[in-house]
Amino acid sequence: MVNIIAIANQKGGVGKTTTAVNLAASLASMKRRVLLLDLDPQGNATMGCGIDKHQVEHTTCDLLLTDIPIADCLQRITEPSPGFDLLPANADLTAAEIGLIDSPDRERRLSRVLTGAAGAYELVIIDCPPSLNMLTVNALVAAKGVLIPIQCEYYALEGLSSLLDTIDQIRESRNPTLCIEGILRTMHDPRNNLANQVSTQLVTHFKDQVYRTIVPRNVRLAEAPSHGQPVLLYDPLSKGAAAYLALASEVLRRQDKRQHVA
Repeated sequence: MVNIIAIANQKGGVGKTTTAVNLAASLASMKRRVLLLDLDPQGNATMGCGIDKHQVEHTTCDLLLTDIPIADCLQRITEPSPGFDLLPANADLTAAEIGLIDSPDRERRLSRVLTGAAGAYELVIIDCPPSLNMLTVNALVAAKGVLIPIQCEYYALEGLSSLLDTIDQIRESRNPTLCIEGILRTMHDPRNNLANQVSTQLVTHFKDQVYRTIVPRNVRLAEAPSHGQPVLLYDPLSKGAAAYLALASEVLRRQDKRQHVA
């Protein structure tokens, strides 16, 4: 059964897109059938995969507003082998949020779209926009779990509480099976005392919901998007590449554990 993971945090600059692209690439390198869905009008995940967001014929916007087959919107990313599929996005996606307002199934549109493609993939990774808007709500209604990237700083903790409240509301009203897939500490600098304190607080409060993997501040990880590549291709020996491979393994272990319990 497909595992749909929404990568969400309404605070920008915490590594959502970096995590979406590199987690998808790392899972693909482990021979998993993966779909990366760009749900951010900025289209950064699309560009980070080497696809020109201005040149794509069909995007996630078309999926949400029309009856176009999902296969007509897919872009195949062939590396790392065996590759993964991308549903690209660009600024047109802003129109989707407006168009969904008058739709009777506005909060479930993405869920219904993905239902038809679920059999083709083992994991679907959704890169959400940095806000709690209708697009993010669609992702949370469609997802089984939410992966929350968080930078270990004071204001990040404040934003986390708002996101958790939203997840609770979605669980109560629209998606009772929605859970926290995990909390990922990103851009971590172990020399920073505050970062270490916040990291400890997260583990103390959320316990096993916090991934053991910590994504460090890494120059190669920051450079990779400008080359249109996941860091696993740009510099496979970098600390950033190692971190996301470790995260992918951790995601798969948690998935296997849940399936075994079920």
